[in-house]
Amino acid sequence: MSGTAWTATARSTGWFPVAPAGRVGTTPVPVGAGGRAWVVVRLRPGGEVSAFPARCPHRLVPLAAATVVDGRLQCPYHGWRFDPEGRCVDLPSLGPDGTAPPRADLAVPWAVEERHGWVWLAPERTPVAVPPAPSSRPVPEPVPAPLPPSGPVLGNLDPALEHAWHPVALTRELRPGGWLQVRLLGRTWTLHRGDGGLSADPPAWGVRERLGVVWLAPAQPRDVALEVPEDGNRRFVRRWLPSVRAAGPAGPLADLLLDAAHAPFVHPAAGDDAGEVPAADVTLEPGGFTAARRLPGGRRATAVVRVPFQLRLRVDDPGPGAATPRLVLLQPEDADSTRVHTCLFLAAPPGRPLPAPGDVAAEAAREEQVLAEDLALAAELAGAGLPLALRDELHVPADRPGVALRRALADFTAAR
Repeated sequence: MSGTAWTATARSTGWFPVAPAGRVGTTPVPVGAGGRAWVVVRLRPGGEVSAFPARCPHRLVPLAAATVVDGRLQCPYHGWRFDPEGRCVDLPSLGPDGTAPPRADLAVPWAVEERHGWVWLAPERTPVAVPPAPSSRPVPEPVPAPLPPSGPVLGNLDPALEHAWHPVALTRELRPGGWLQVRLLGRTWTLHRGDGGLSADPPAWGVRERLGVVWLAPAQPRDVALEVPEDGNRRFVRRWLPSVRAAGPAGPLADLLLDAAHAPFVHPAAGDDAGEVPAADVTLEPGGFTAARRLPGGRRATAVVRVPFQLRLRVDDPGPGAATPRLVLLQPEDADSTRVHTCLFLAAPPGRPLPAPGDVAAEAAREEQVLAEDLALAAELAGAGLPLALRDELHVPADRPGVALRRALADFTAAR
C-alpha cells in the first residue's frame, strides 16, 4: 500500500483514516471514506468502533442524529435499531412478531480497525490485512454529501407549485388599508387590503380569503380546496397557534405530520408505547386522499389531505364523544424554509359546555410543544425535498399515508 493511502482520494478500496480514536464515543461521528459518507460510533462505552452508512434506509434520516440504546444504533425518527453488522434487529411499528424486510439492513463497510490512534475504514474488501503505520499525521477525507435520491424530489421551488393556492398569512395579520410582505416559492410578495379587496404585488393569478387565511395562487391553480366542516360550527372553539417557521422544505414536513410511528421517539411526553402501528385505510379522492387508522381504546385518527400541503387531522374518541381536529397548512417560502399555520378546533362531549379559555390555552400549549418537537426533527431531516419515487426509500405498512402523499404529489407535479 502506498504512502498516500491515508490522504483524501477518489478510491474506494484500501484503508482510510476517518477520525482520531479518542473522538469516537457513543455519539455517532460523521466521516468520509472512499468518497462515501459514513458514521462511526461505539455501541458500548469503551467498546469496539462500528461503522454504518450515513442514512437510515427508511426515510433517509442522517444517522449522525442516532443514539446508542442497549448496544444498538437507534434511528431518531422511528426507532429502528441496527446491530454492529448493520442488521435491522428491531422495527417497532411492525410489532414484536414483525420481521424487518431485507432492505432494512445497512450495508456496513468491509472492515473497521482502531490502530495507530486512529479509526480506519475499508469500505470494500482489501488484500491488506491491517492499516499500515502512517509516516505522518493522517489527513482524513472531508465528509461528502450523501448521494441524492435517484428519482424526482419535490422541493419548495418546484415549478408545479406555482399552480396551487398557498396559505401566505392569517386574515388577522392583514389589516384594512394595510400591507404585508410574505415569502412564497422563493419570491417576496406584498399583499394589500384596500377598498377593492385583496391584491398582490407582483401580480398573481389570484388572492383570496378562506378559513381565516389569506391564500395566493401565482398561476392558474389546479389543486382542490380542503373542506373543514368544523370551521363555523358553533360546537367548536377555534384557536390559531402562532405561525412558526420550519427549517426545510414542506414535503418532508407534511410526511412527518402524517406519520404515526414516530410519536414514541419524538414526543416522549405523549406516553405512547413503541408498539405495532396498524396500517391505515387509505381512500383516494379528488386532489388527495383520506387515511383512517384505529387507535388504542377504540379511538380513530383520520387525516384528510389535499395536495400540495393542506392537512386536516382529527382524533375521535367514542367514549366521551369528544373530537380534536387540527388544520395544518404549509407555506413553502424558500428552498430551505416553510411556514406552518396550525388551527385547533376544540369541542366538548355532547351535552357539555364548550371548553373554558384555560382549557383551550392548555391544549394550545400542548400542541405547540408537539409541533416544536416535530420541527426539531424536521431540521435534522432537512434536504432538497420529498423523494417521490417509492424505490428511493423503504416503506412498511405503517407508512401507507406517506406513500399516498408521495403518489398524490407525483400526480400533481405531472399534471399539465
